[in-house]
Amino acid sequence: MPLVKTEERHDKSVGLDVMHPALALRVLASGQQAAARAVDAAIEPLALAAQIAADVLSGGGRLAYAGAGSSGLMAMTDALELPGTYGIASDKVVVLLAGGAASLTDLAGGYEDDMDLARKDVRDAGIGHGDCLIAVSASGSTPYALAAADEARQRGARVVAMANNPGAALFEGADVAVLLQTPPEVISGSTRMGAATAQKIAFNMFSTLVGIHLGHVYDGHMVNLKADNAKLRGRAVRIVSDIAGIGAPEAGRYLTTSSGSVKIAILLAAGARDVAAAEAALTEAGQNLRRALSIVAAH
Repeated sequence: MPLVKTEERHDKSVGLDVMHPALALRVLASGQQAAARAVDAAIEPLALAAQIAADVLSGGGRLAYAGAGSSGLMAMTDALELPGTYGIASDKVVVLLAGGAASLTDLAGGYEDDMDLARKDVRDAGIGHGDCLIAVSASGSTPYALAAADEARQRGARVVAMANNPGAALFEGADVAVLLQTPPEVISGSTRMGAATAQKIAFNMFSTLVGIHLGHVYDGHMVNLKADNAKLRGRAVRIVSDIAGIGAPEAGRYLTTSSGSVKIAILLAAGARDVAAAEAALTEAGQNLRRALSIVAAH
């Protein structure tokens, strides 16, 4: 049986264990950089996946991530950032990590082979019609990811598959197949390295584009962030100040009036009559700040 790409030996790994440490690190860095470039060939499927996810969220559905091991951790990291970064309600984001909380203290490999567990996790989460599930696996053949994707598809959910091997079984039947064709790992088979690096980059791109589609990004600002700590409250003030072209004290006052909503504060600074008028403009604009600003300016 031929090896899949993620299990092949890297051509520069010979003698790695006796290399000068600096040289070994250069080889490792080169491996990570080469893996990162694999994302370039996945632009179009990532764009399609982000559009599907945004449509699902806009329609009241949920976005679920499913995976095992290092791939599952990459998925979980992306999922957990969505509420704070883009203000997406936490009950609209589901994380299915093989083994659940137990895997956060002991990333044991046995869970990734449990197809019954995957199907149960999907059923227990209520994933189905109107939802979208992203299943990720470096090899593209991890039983947990395969079963989660199949169960979600049978229950009517849209399925995005992400894997690092061409022709991956995970791609079969998926609405979108995201291939991140990374080179062999410097440490053969250690997909927490290059493969996971490419996955992390791809997830960053995917979720950012989802935020853009949902109207939660204005220029380079996250205008729907959840400002629940001092750092983020300071960021919210800077965002309002920058977009509205006002000083920090005035931006802070608008944020107080808007109960912390960056979008509402910006619309108030732009001339919205009151909070209710700002909210109405946002509703009319589908929560897109740029369109809402045009509505406020026209009134």
